Amino acid sequence: MAKEQASMVSFRRLYCIIFLFCSFSFISFVFWCDCCGPCFILHQKLELKQVQPINLLTYPSAWNYLSFSLYPPRKLLKIGLFVKKWPHKSHAGGLERHALTLHLELAKRGHELHVFTTSHVNSSFPSYTISNLYFHLSEPTAGGYLDQATIWKQFLIENSTGKPFDVVHTESVGLFHTRSRLLTNLAVSWHGIAYETIHSDIIQELLRNPEEPQATVLTEKILRVVNEVKFFPFYAHHVATSDHAGDILKRIYMIPEDRVHIILNGVDEEIFKPDIAKGEEFKLQLGIPGSRKIVLGMAGRLVRDKGHPIMFEALKQLITESDKFRERIVVLVAGDGPWASRYRDLGANILVLGPLDQAQLSGFYSAIDIFVNPTLRAQGLDHTLLEAILSGKPVMATRVASITGSVIVGTEMGYTFSPTVASLKNTLSKVLDDGKEALKQKGQAARQKGLQVFTATKMTAAYERLFLCIADGGGNDNSCRYQDSSN
Repeated sequence: MAKEQASMVSFRRLYCIIFLFCSFSFISFVFWCDCCGPCFILHQKLELKQVQPINLLTYPSAWNYLSFSLYPPRKLLKIGLFVKKWPHKSHAGGLERHALTLHLELAKRGHELHVFTTSHVNSSFPSYTISNLYFHLSEPTAGGYLDQATIWKQFLIENSTGKPFDVVHTESVGLFHTRSRLLTNLAVSWHGIAYETIHSDIIQELLRNPEEPQATVLTEKILRVVNEVKFFPFYAHHVATSDHAGDILKRIYMIPEDRVHIILNGVDEEIFKPDIAKGEEFKLQLGIPGSRKIVLGMAGRLVRDKGHPIMFEALKQLITESDKFRERIVVLVAGDGPWASRYRDLGANILVLGPLDQAQLSGFYSAIDIFVNPTLRAQGLDHTLLEAILSGKPVMATRVASITGSVIVGTEMGYTFSPTVASLKNTLSKVLDDGKEALKQKGQAARQKGLQVFTATKMTAAYERLFLCIADGGGNDNSCRYQDSSN
């Protein structure tokens, strides 16, 4: 009996030694799994899972999180772009800036770009030294849109010249669905859809003064959503510029998931980056004294739906009520619009700078401690937030789905608030209480996020891969499949 017990102890010791050895030896571990049926099967499944490529057409998240090659592809494309307006100087909305940033980068990567857009009224059209970038201009309609008959004729002529277009891109409804339905190699980028704007309209109604007549826009907007649900399927592929918009296109507009692709907006990381010296020079030129001052920045159109009525009222009340706020806060406002003169009336704490070009905006972002966007427009992905983030600044914005779902995804990089004066005042007070050091740390976290997702390079690489996939017919070609290089 004693011999049997000793033998059993020896066996257990031997078993433990073998087990420990196998645990630290990969080859032995695989061999041990090979002897153990369930373990070997699990190992095979994990190995298959690691090498299984992703079908990009059904990828549910933003393509910006994937790593595509930074080198131009072997196959260069002939791309047609329809955009209502081409940016001129500093006067450009987000859609036009997106078109400019993306397609100039694609042209620099060697693709042949043909831009169908309207000619500028009372100003010359910008010129570029890029030899593979072509513009097809036409007079705008009375409403400022592209003349569909003219641009379609221009497109057909160019499509039959040399080689046909590999892929066609339209920024929003630059090309109407009456023509887009004829193209299977087309992608449309949505910078705002009617369903999203309903939230904006609810906010506007809540902020309406009792003396103002009640708006009928909500009923009209619901009918517009129904209309969009009907004609959106006539575009072959849809690019959502926010995670929220992508979800709506799939769930509410009922577009098949293999035709909806999320590519978040990106901005030029070579222009928008931290520059302490430039920021100090910018403040010096404006006569902003003292390092204790916290500088808030706003940029864009100073109009009602960008939230300036509530921002104006919040600042007015805080300047009146709080000595600390009045002594510590300076607000820089870049842009123009009806609220510019109102901000000037608030006194020396508010400096209205007017519209700034990209080079000036770089100095503006470097000079501020936090960027504030009080927008009431619950749609799209505002470029100003992304510019501030890449400049290493924390951001503060309205709590709407496109922003909280794609941009300010945590308190470590900024602040969100409800679109009310009370909520905005509380958040501004919290910024003041947190102080410059906390804002600096949040800005560093914001920039890290921005470099991962919101650069023009990341956006361009994602669009390029989508265009290559579409040009290949969306089949099983390598362009439509993604293999994580880390595996």
